[in-house]
Amino acid sequence: MGEARRRAQIRARETAARAAGVVKAPAAIPEQLPDDVADCHRLILELVAQLRREQTLSAGLQQQLARLLKARFGPRADRLVPGQLLLCDLEALLKSETPAAPPAAPKGEPGQKRNGGGRRPLPAQLERVDMVHEVPEEERRCQPCGVEKKLIGEDISEQLEFRPGSLIVIRHRRRKYACPCCQEGVVTADKPFQPIEKGIPGPGLLAHVAVSKYCDHLPLNRLEGIFARQGVEISRQTMCGWMAGAAEALVPLYEREKAEVLRGRVIQTDDTPVPVLDPEYLKRTKTGHVWTYHGDPRHPYDVYEYTPTRCRDGPLKFLNGYNGYLQADAYAGYDAIFRERPAVKEVGCWAHARRKFTEAQSVDPLRASQAVVQIRKLYAIEKEIKGLSAAERRNIRQVRSLPVLAEIQSWLEREKIQVLPKSPVGDAIGYAINNWQALLRYCEDGDLEIDNNNAERDLRGVAVGRKNWLFAGSDQGGRTAATIITILMSAKRHGLNVFAYLTDVLARMPGHPANRIDEFLPDRWKALHVAPPVAAPAR
Repeated sequence: MGEARRRAQIRARETAARAAGVVKAPAAIPEQLPDDVADCHRLILELVAQLRREQTLSAGLQQQLARLLKARFGPRADRLVPGQLLLCDLEALLKSETPAAPPAAPKGEPGQKRNGGGRRPLPAQLERVDMVHEVPEEERRCQPCGVEKKLIGEDISEQLEFRPGSLIVIRHRRRKYACPCCQEGVVTADKPFQPIEKGIPGPGLLAHVAVSKYCDHLPLNRLEGIFARQGVEISRQTMCGWMAGAAEALVPLYEREKAEVLRGRVIQTDDTPVPVLDPEYLKRTKTGHVWTYHGDPRHPYDVYEYTPTRCRDGPLKFLNGYNGYLQADAYAGYDAIFRERPAVKEVGCWAHARRKFTEAQSVDPLRASQAVVQIRKLYAIEKEIKGLSAAERRNIRQVRSLPVLAEIQSWLEREKIQVLPKSPVGDAIGYAINNWQALLRYCEDGDLEIDNNNAERDLRGVAVGRKNWLFAGSDQGGRTAATIITILMSAKRHGLNVFAYLTDVLARMPGHPANRIDEFLPDRWKALHVAPPVAAPAR
């Protein structure tokens, strides 16, 4: 049924395209062919033009079908189709661009990675509870001589157990004092600052709900059931209000991280759609967008922003005053930034260029596979120089990557005139040529990356989360989510325990001096609160 439905959809789409004039109706073939040579040539040209249009439409539909089938059933990675290596001598190209493997270390040499499995030891920081298992008394007496046996040691094995989390009630008892003589001058101890004024949730409970929803992707209705099992009824509407209050308390830290990202030299950005409940039609959803702005290593924060639409006003407003490199896909909304602000330099994404050729392998396997192999050479170089300084990366790219890029450019110009512009491989070639200067720019600065994958990885959690919590309740709910996700994902980028970090921030930020907000930035917080790992003793 599924295959029949897909074929019916393709036929319906083709019929709609004909009706809309995108594809012209086939040229009418007369019953009696003309005798005049000029009329025959005209008829042949019409039929050839129609055949080309049909081939273009068919190729596009085949690519669309292959992309949908791959998204539904196949791997998501951009890889060569295995069977296409037989069409040309790509194996030699693959071998030529694959770096030689380092010689294997002798067995037993320090630093060699051991093969095989084995159970990992349980973390040392976990609480240990000893359960002593005693030998029965009748077995502790020696049978031959009747003397009681002495303890000579014990066998210790560890078992990992789970202790369910629990809710507790903290009673704030504020002492009052007064003069015993005149009963005047009554003083009362101050109550600690609360994340939500006059609210009952403590910072730990707020952090638990936020981490559960935005990191572990648990919708609030499931949390409602989890709390009910502990005997506490907390409605999802109440928890929505808590998240709004927590986001409001975190706004100063959000703005501080945003300012730091805009001070950087490089920003990677991308966006993803999220369904949002439409206030005009409560049973329908509209499409909002969450944008991520990935800061460079000197400003290591991931800032998210919600916009009701995908128009250019969102990134244009967020990046107001920014001067540096902006790496993104070829979305037309960024063009206004590059046009109106010459100080902002566009950096292209080779992952997007490669993806178009990968998707075209089902239609034109020879050309698409050739392009993918050439792009893999660039990635092989990037793999070798990972971890080097910015200056070293730039120098190696100038020597090794630029010649490969020149070969790719020549191949693109040569193949451009051989393919139909609207065919899948023609579209991939056109994308690369139209964005060539942006794709070339990563070679001019060692701080730049070859692709925009960091920003795409930042949005993976949002994509997983929307499958669970289904939709945001409103545009304000989208902004609330963007604020909390910014704080959590920036902490996660630094390897922090996001629950411990957010609990401390919510507990201390309301009464913290505004001029010391930098103490809550995840890298500064980590330096103050997380002890460096202890080196293992040398053997």
